Amino acid sequence: MHVNGTVAEGFEPVRDAFAANFALLGDRGAAVAVYRDGHRVVDLWAGARDVDGDAGTAPWQRDTAQIVRSATKGVAAAVLLLLHQRGELDLDAPVGEYWPEFKAAGKERTLVRHLLAHRAGVPMLDRPLTPAEAADPDLGAAAVAAQAPVWEPGTDHGYHAQTYSWLTGELVRRVTGRSIGAWIADEIAGPAGAGLWLGLPTADQARVGRVGPVEAPQAAGALRTRPKRAVSEAYADPASLTRRAFGAISPLPDENDPGYRAAVLPASNGIATADGLARCYASLIGEVDGGRRLFTPETVELARAEQSAGPDRVLVVSTRFGLGYMLHGSASPLLSPASFGHPGRGGALGFADPESGIAFGYVTNGFRKSVTADPRAQALVRAVRTALS
Repeated sequence: MHVNGTVAEGFEPVRDAFAANFALLGDRGAAVAVYRDGHRVVDLWAGARDVDGDAGTAPWQRDTAQIVRSATKGVAAAVLLLLHQRGELDLDAPVGEYWPEFKAAGKERTLVRHLLAHRAGVPMLDRPLTPAEAADPDLGAAAVAAQAPVWEPGTDHGYHAQTYSWLTGELVRRVTGRSIGAWIADEIAGPAGAGLWLGLPTADQARVGRVGPVEAPQAAGALRTRPKRAVSEAYADPASLTRRAFGAISPLPDENDPGYRAAVLPASNGIATADGLARCYASLIGEVDGGRRLFTPETVELARAEQSAGPDRVLVVSTRFGLGYMLHGSASPLLSPASFGHPGRGGALGFADPESGIAFGYVTNGFRKSVTADPRAQALVRAVRTALS
Protein backbone atom coordinates (compact mmCIF):
# COMPACT_ATOMS: atom_id res chain seq x y z
CA MET A 1 0.00 0.00 0.00
CA HIS A 2 1.43 3.37 -1.04
CA VAL A 3 1.33 5.89 1.81
CA ASN A 4 0.93 9.54 0.83
CA GLY A 5 1.88 12.61 2.82
CA THR A 6 4.67 13.73 5.10
CA VAL A 7 6.08 13.28 8.58
CA ALA A 8 8.48 15.55 10.41
CA GLU A 9 11.86 14.22 11.42
CA GLY A 10 11.49 11.93 14.41
CA PHE A 11 7.91 10.94 13.63
CA GLU A 12 8.81 8.20 11.16
CA PRO A 13 7.42 5.52 13.56
CA VAL A 14 3.94 6.89 12.84
CA ARG A 15 4.39 6.32 9.10
CA ASP A 16 5.58 2.79 9.78
CA ALA A 17 2.59 2.06 12.03
CA PHE A 18 0.19 3.59 9.52
CA ALA A 19 1.54 1.37 6.72
CA ALA A 20 1.31 -1.66 9.03
CA ASN A 21 -2.37 -0.91 9.65
CA PHE A 22 -2.99 -1.68 5.97
CA ALA A 23 -0.63 -4.64 5.79
CA LEU A 24 -1.62 -6.32 9.06
CA LEU A 25 -4.75 -4.78 10.56
CA GLY A 26 -7.05 -4.56 7.56
CA ASP A 27 -7.36 -0.83 6.93
CA ARG A 28 -8.95 -0.12 3.53
CA GLY A 29 -8.75 3.67 3.51
CA ALA A 30 -7.60 5.96 6.29
CA ALA A 31 -5.71 9.08 7.30
CA VAL A 32 -3.83 10.26 10.37
CA ALA A 33 -2.69 13.74 11.38
CA VAL A 34 -0.68 14.89 14.38
CA TYR A 35 0.10 18.41 15.58
CA ARG A 36 2.78 19.34 18.09
CA ASP A 37 2.71 22.78 19.69
CA GLY A 38 0.34 23.95 16.96
CA HIS A 39 2.42 22.73 14.01
CA ARG A 40 1.53 19.73 11.86
CA VAL A 41 4.16 16.97 12.19
CA VAL A 42 2.23 14.05 10.65
CA ASP A 43 -0.08 14.22 7.62
CA LEU A 44 -0.64 10.79 6.03
CA TRP A 45 -3.33 9.12 3.95
CA ALA A 46 -3.66 5.92 1.93
CA GLY A 47 -6.02 3.42 0.38
CA ALA A 48 -9.48 3.76 -1.07
CA ARG A 49 -11.88 6.60 -0.40
CA ASP A 50 -14.80 4.16 -0.20
CA VAL A 51 -14.73 1.06 1.98
CA ASP A 52 -16.27 -0.93 -0.87
CA GLY A 53 -13.86 0.47 -3.48
CA ASP A 54 -10.13 0.18 -4.03
CA ALA A 55 -7.27 2.61 -4.20
CA GLY A 56 -6.94 2.18 -7.95
CA THR A 57 -10.46 3.35 -8.75
CA ALA A 58 -11.25 5.85 -6.00
CA PRO A 59 -8.11 6.75 -4.06
CA TRP A 60 -8.19 8.57 -0.75
CA GLN A 61 -7.17 12.21 -1.18
CA ARG A 62 -5.68 14.53 1.40
CA ASP A 63 -9.03 16.30 1.83
CA THR A 64 -11.12 13.10 2.00
CA ALA A 65 -13.50 13.18 4.94
CA GLN A 66 -15.41 10.42 6.70
CA ILE A 67 -18.09 10.08 9.34
CA VAL A 68 -16.36 9.78 12.73
CA ARG A 69 -19.25 8.50 14.85
CA SER A 70 -18.74 9.22 18.56
CA ALA A 71 -15.51 11.13 18.00
CA THR A 72 -18.07 13.89 17.33
CA LYS A 73 -18.84 13.95 21.06
CA GLY A 74 -15.50 15.55 21.90
CA VAL A 75 -16.10 18.45 19.51
CA ALA A 76 -19.64 18.89 20.85
CA ALA A 77 -18.30 18.99 24.41
CA ALA A 78 -16.01 21.84 23.42
CA VAL A 79 -19.09 23.93 22.60
CA LEU A 80 -20.51 23.62 26.10
CA LEU A 81 -17.14 24.27 27.72
CA LEU A 82 -16.59 27.36 25.57
CA LEU A 83 -20.04 28.66 26.51
CA HIS A 84 -19.08 28.13 30.16
CA GLN A 85 -15.74 29.87 29.56
CA ARG A 86 -17.63 32.86 28.13
CA GLY A 87 -20.00 33.01 31.10
CA GLU A 88 -23.06 31.94 29.12
CA LEU A 89 -23.51 28.50 30.70
CA ASP A 90 -23.12 27.41 34.32
CA LEU A 91 -21.91 23.82 34.61
CA ASP A 92 -23.38 23.56 38.10
CA ALA A 93 -26.81 24.88 37.18
CA PRO A 94 -29.78 22.54 36.74
CA VAL A 95 -30.41 21.74 33.08
CA GLY A 96 -34.02 22.80 33.66
CA GLU A 97 -32.86 26.35 34.28
CA TYR A 98 -32.12 26.61 30.55
CA TRP A 99 -34.51 23.94 29.30
CA PRO A 100 -37.61 23.86 31.55
CA GLU A 101 -39.20 20.82 29.87
CA PHE A 102 -36.22 18.70 30.91
CA LYS A 103 -37.30 18.81 34.56
CA ALA A 104 -39.98 16.17 33.87
CA ALA A 105 -39.99 12.64 35.27
CA GLY A 106 -37.58 13.21 38.16
CA LYS A 107 -34.81 15.07 36.34
CA GLU A 108 -35.18 18.44 38.04
CA ARG A 109 -31.86 18.05 39.88
CA THR A 110 -29.86 17.06 36.80
CA LEU A 111 -26.95 19.45 36.39
CA VAL A 112 -25.28 20.56 33.17
CA ARG A 113 -22.09 18.77 34.22
CA HIS A 114 -24.09 15.53 34.55
CA LEU A 115 -24.94 15.66 30.84
CA LEU A 116 -21.30 16.05 29.89
CA ALA A 117 -20.06 13.31 32.25
CA HIS A 118 -22.66 10.69 31.23
CA ARG A 119 -24.30 10.89 34.65
CA ALA A 120 -27.75 12.16 33.57
CA GLY A 121 -29.38 8.73 33.83
CA VAL A 122 -31.06 8.85 30.41
CA PRO A 123 -28.82 6.77 28.11
CA MET A 124 -31.86 5.16 26.40
CA LEU A 125 -35.39 5.94 25.33
CA ASP A 126 -38.47 3.88 26.20
CA ARG A 127 -39.47 4.28 22.54
CA PRO A 128 -36.54 4.48 20.14
CA LEU A 129 -36.64 7.12 17.45
CA THR A 130 -36.54 6.30 13.76
CA PRO A 131 -33.64 7.86 11.82
CA ALA A 132 -36.02 10.51 10.44
CA GLU A 133 -37.31 11.34 13.92
CA ALA A 134 -33.79 11.41 15.35
CA ALA A 135 -32.78 14.01 12.78
CA ASP A 136 -35.60 16.32 13.91
CA PRO A 137 -34.14 18.36 16.80
CA ASP A 138 -37.58 19.13 18.23
CA LEU A 139 -38.64 15.47 18.35
CA GLY A 140 -35.31 14.31 19.78
CA ALA A 141 -35.33 16.98 22.48
CA ALA A 142 -38.93 16.24 23.43
CA ALA A 143 -38.23 12.51 23.70
CA VAL A 144 -35.23 12.87 26.00
CA ALA A 145 -36.96 15.56 28.07
CA ALA A 146 -39.91 13.25 28.74
CA GLN A 147 -37.74 10.21 29.53
CA ALA A 148 -37.57 9.02 33.13
CA PRO A 149 -34.00 8.42 34.31
CA VAL A 150 -32.69 4.87 34.78
CA TRP A 151 -30.78 5.99 37.87
CA GLU A 152 -30.90 9.11 40.00
CA PRO A 153 -29.02 11.73 37.98
CA GLY A 154 -25.56 12.43 39.32
CA THR A 155 -25.25 9.21 41.34
CA ASP A 156 -23.76 6.89 38.69
CA HIS A 157 -22.51 6.91 35.12
CA GLY A 158 -23.25 5.08 31.89
CA TYR A 159 -22.38 5.99 28.35
CA HIS A 160 -25.13 8.05 26.67
CA ALA A 161 -24.30 6.66 23.25
CA GLN A 162 -27.14 8.27 21.26
CA THR A 163 -29.08 10.48 23.67
CA TYR A 164 -25.99 12.69 24.05
CA SER A 165 -27.09 14.18 20.71
CA TRP A 166 -30.31 15.69 22.01
CA LEU A 167 -29.01 16.46 25.49
CA THR A 168 -26.15 18.62 24.25
CA GLY A 169 -27.79 19.86 21.06
CA GLU A 170 -30.90 21.17 22.74
CA LEU A 171 -28.97 22.77 25.60
CA VAL A 172 -26.83 24.69 23.12
CA ARG A 173 -29.92 25.73 21.17
CA ARG A 174 -31.64 27.01 24.33
CA VAL A 175 -28.57 28.99 25.42
CA THR A 176 -27.47 30.42 22.07
CA GLY A 177 -30.45 30.23 19.73
CA ARG A 178 -28.24 28.40 17.20
CA SER A 179 -27.87 24.75 16.35
CA ILE A 180 -24.78 23.13 17.76
CA GLY A 181 -23.67 22.38 14.20
CA ALA A 182 -23.83 26.06 13.24
CA TRP A 183 -22.00 26.99 16.44
CA ILE A 184 -19.18 24.56 15.65
CA ALA A 185 -18.89 25.91 12.11
CA ASP A 186 -18.81 29.54 13.27
CA GLU A 187 -16.76 29.29 16.43
CA ILE A 188 -14.52 26.20 16.23
CA ALA A 189 -14.01 24.63 12.79
CA GLY A 190 -14.18 27.91 10.88
CA PRO A 191 -11.67 29.87 12.95
CA ALA A 192 -9.36 26.85 13.15
CA GLY A 193 -9.51 26.26 9.39
CA ALA A 194 -10.50 22.66 10.13
CA GLY A 195 -12.19 20.22 7.77
CA LEU A 196 -14.94 19.21 10.19
CA TRP A 197 -18.72 19.49 9.99
CA LEU A 198 -21.73 18.61 12.11
CA GLY A 199 -24.47 18.82 9.52
CA LEU A 200 -22.59 18.30 6.25
CA PRO A 201 -23.25 21.02 3.65
CA THR A 202 -24.39 19.83 0.22
CA ALA A 203 -21.34 21.40 -1.38
CA ASP A 204 -19.03 19.08 0.60
CA GLN A 205 -20.90 15.81 0.06
CA ALA A 206 -18.64 14.70 -2.80
CA ARG A 207 -15.48 14.67 -0.69
CA VAL A 208 -16.92 12.17 1.83
CA GLY A 209 -16.22 8.47 1.34
CA ARG A 210 -18.49 5.52 1.91
CA VAL A 211 -18.10 3.73 5.24
CA GLY A 212 -18.99 0.22 6.32
CA PRO A 213 -18.06 -2.70 8.58
CA VAL A 214 -14.80 -4.59 8.17
CA GLU A 215 -13.66 -7.77 9.85
CA ALA A 216 -10.35 -8.00 11.66
CA PRO A 217 -7.82 -10.04 9.68
CA GLN A 218 -7.23 -13.53 11.05
CA ALA A 219 -3.59 -12.71 11.72
CA ALA A 220 -4.59 -9.81 13.95
CA GLY A 221 -6.83 -11.95 16.16
CA ALA A 222 -4.02 -12.87 18.50
CA LEU A 223 -3.33 -9.22 19.23
CA ARG A 224 -6.51 -8.76 21.22
CA THR A 225 -8.12 -10.73 23.99
CA ARG A 226 -11.72 -11.82 23.74
CA PRO A 227 -14.23 -9.51 25.44
CA LYS A 228 -15.35 -10.53 28.90
CA ARG A 229 -18.47 -12.68 28.97
CA ALA A 230 -20.47 -9.93 30.70
CA VAL A 231 -19.64 -7.51 27.89
CA SER A 232 -20.55 -10.00 25.16
CA GLU A 233 -23.81 -10.86 26.88
CA ALA A 234 -24.74 -7.19 27.30
CA TYR A 235 -24.33 -6.51 23.59
CA ALA A 236 -26.22 -9.68 22.68
CA ASP A 237 -29.23 -9.10 24.95
CA PRO A 238 -31.91 -6.88 23.33
CA ALA A 239 -33.27 -6.01 26.78
CA SER A 240 -29.93 -4.89 28.24
CA LEU A 241 -29.23 -1.25 28.96
CA THR A 242 -26.28 -1.55 26.58
CA ARG A 243 -28.40 -2.57 23.60
CA ARG A 244 -31.13 -0.07 24.47
CA ALA A 245 -28.62 2.79 24.72
CA PHE A 246 -27.02 2.05 21.36
CA GLY A 247 -30.49 1.34 19.97
CA ALA A 248 -32.04 4.70 20.87
CA ILE A 249 -32.22 5.18 17.10
CA SER A 250 -33.85 2.19 15.44
CA PRO A 251 -33.42 0.89 12.83
CA LEU A 252 -29.79 1.92 12.57
CA PRO A 253 -29.40 4.81 10.14
CA ASP A 254 -27.65 4.47 6.79
CA GLU A 255 -24.42 6.35 7.45
CA ASN A 256 -23.84 6.77 3.70
CA ASP A 257 -27.18 8.50 3.16
CA PRO A 258 -26.72 12.21 2.33
CA GLY A 259 -29.79 13.01 4.43
CA TYR A 260 -28.27 11.41 7.51
CA ARG A 261 -24.95 13.17 6.93
CA ALA A 262 -26.76 16.51 6.71
CA ALA A 263 -28.46 15.97 10.08
CA VAL A 264 -27.04 17.43 13.29
CA LEU A 265 -26.45 14.60 15.76
CA PRO A 266 -23.55 15.56 18.04
CA ALA A 267 -23.33 12.04 19.48
CA SER A 268 -22.64 10.28 16.26
CA ASN A 269 -22.58 11.87 12.81
CA GLY A 270 -19.82 14.44 12.61
CA ILE A 271 -17.81 14.39 9.38
CA ALA A 272 -14.08 15.14 9.46
CA THR A 273 -10.77 14.80 7.76
CA ALA A 274 -7.99 13.46 9.98
CA ASP A 275 -6.34 16.85 9.79
CA GLY A 276 -9.60 18.59 10.68
CA LEU A 277 -10.08 16.45 13.78
CA ALA A 278 -6.49 16.91 14.92
CA ARG A 279 -6.55 20.63 14.13
CA CYS A 280 -9.67 21.17 16.23
CA TYR A 281 -8.00 19.52 19.22
CA ALA A 282 -4.78 21.46 18.61
CA SER A 283 -6.76 24.71 18.73
CA LEU A 284 -8.19 23.77 22.12
CA ILE A 285 -4.76 23.65 23.76
CA GLY A 286 -2.76 26.25 21.85
CA GLU A 287 -2.33 28.50 18.85
CA VAL A 288 -2.34 26.69 15.50
CA ASP A 289 -0.29 28.26 12.73
CA GLY A 290 -0.85 31.65 14.30
CA GLY A 291 -4.58 31.14 14.94
CA ARG A 292 -6.17 31.81 18.30
CA ARG A 293 -6.28 29.32 21.14
CA LEU A 294 -9.83 28.33 22.14
CA PHE A 295 -9.56 26.90 25.68
CA THR A 296 -7.98 28.84 28.51
CA PRO A 297 -5.69 26.75 30.76
CA GLU A 298 -8.52 26.66 33.29
CA THR A 299 -10.94 25.21 30.73
CA VAL A 300 -8.38 22.58 29.73
CA GLU A 301 -8.26 21.50 33.36
CA LEU A 302 -12.06 21.35 33.45
CA ALA A 303 -12.12 19.17 30.34
CA ARG A 304 -9.75 16.59 31.79
CA ALA A 305 -10.82 16.68 35.46
CA GLU A 306 -12.28 13.28 36.25
CA GLN A 307 -16.06 13.35 36.74
CA SER A 308 -16.95 9.68 36.27
CA ALA A 309 -14.85 6.58 36.88
CA GLY A 310 -15.42 2.89 37.43
CA PRO A 311 -17.93 0.38 36.07
CA ASP A 312 -19.96 1.93 33.26
CA ARG A 313 -23.61 0.84 33.35
CA VAL A 314 -23.83 0.87 29.56
CA LEU A 315 -20.39 -0.18 28.31
CA VAL A 316 -20.01 -2.80 31.11
CA VAL A 317 -16.32 -1.98 31.52
CA SER A 318 -14.58 0.61 33.66
CA THR A 319 -14.53 4.01 31.97
CA ARG A 320 -13.25 7.45 32.88
CA PHE A 321 -14.87 10.70 31.75
CA GLY A 322 -14.07 14.33 32.24
CA LEU A 323 -16.55 16.98 31.12
CA GLY A 324 -17.54 15.51 27.78
CA TYR A 325 -14.27 13.72 27.13
CA MET A 326 -13.01 10.21 27.65
CA LEU A 327 -9.86 10.18 29.72
CA HIS A 328 -6.84 7.92 29.48
CA GLY A 329 -7.56 4.49 30.93
CA SER A 330 -7.93 0.83 30.15
CA ALA A 331 -11.13 1.29 28.13
CA SER A 332 -9.70 4.06 25.97
CA PRO A 333 -5.91 4.39 26.14
CA LEU A 334 -4.72 7.78 24.97
CA LEU A 335 -1.21 9.22 24.84
CA SER A 336 -0.78 9.83 28.57
CA PRO A 337 -2.78 10.47 31.75
CA ALA A 338 -2.87 14.14 30.71
CA SER A 339 -4.81 13.40 27.51
CA PHE A 340 -8.48 14.08 26.83
CA GLY A 341 -10.45 13.18 23.72
CA HIS A 342 -13.00 10.78 22.29
CA PRO A 343 -13.03 7.67 20.09
CA GLY A 344 -15.63 6.81 17.49
CA ARG A 345 -17.02 3.30 17.69
CA GLY A 346 -15.05 0.96 15.48
CA GLY A 347 -12.41 3.36 14.23
CA ALA A 348 -11.93 7.11 14.59
CA LEU A 349 -10.05 8.84 17.40
CA GLY A 350 -9.30 12.43 18.29
CA PHE A 351 -7.55 13.79 21.38
CA ALA A 352 -5.24 16.42 22.81
CA ASP A 353 -2.39 15.99 25.25
CA PRO A 354 -1.61 19.41 26.71
CA GLU A 355 1.56 18.32 28.53
CA SER A 356 3.29 17.18 25.32
CA GLY A 357 1.50 19.67 23.05
CA ILE A 358 0.21 16.81 20.89
CA ALA A 359 -3.14 16.78 19.07
CA PHE A 360 -4.14 13.66 17.17
CA GLY A 361 -6.74 12.70 14.57
CA TYR A 362 -7.36 9.36 12.87
CA VAL A 363 -10.26 8.59 10.52
CA THR A 364 -11.08 5.45 8.55
CA ASN A 365 -13.81 4.17 6.26
CA GLY A 366 -13.79 0.65 7.74
CA PHE A 367 -15.48 0.16 11.09
CA ARG A 368 -14.50 -2.80 13.27
CA LYS A 369 -16.40 -4.22 16.24
CA SER A 370 -14.25 -2.38 18.79
CA VAL A 371 -16.10 0.29 20.77
CA THR A 372 -13.55 2.50 22.53
CA ALA A 373 -10.07 1.20 21.64
CA ASP A 374 -9.64 0.34 17.98
CA PRO A 375 -6.37 -1.57 17.35
CA ARG A 376 -5.44 0.60 14.35
CA ALA A 377 -5.81 3.87 16.25
CA GLN A 378 -4.00 2.37 19.23
CA ALA A 379 -1.05 1.33 17.04
CA LEU A 380 -0.74 4.92 15.86
CA VAL A 381 -0.95 6.31 19.40
CA ARG A 382 1.84 3.96 20.48
CA ALA A 383 3.90 5.17 17.53
CA VAL A 384 3.44 8.80 18.57
CA ARG A 385 4.55 7.84 22.07
CA THR A 386 7.65 6.21 20.59
CA ALA A 387 8.40 9.31 18.54
CA LEU A 388 8.31 11.44 21.68
CA SER A 389 10.51 9.16 23.75
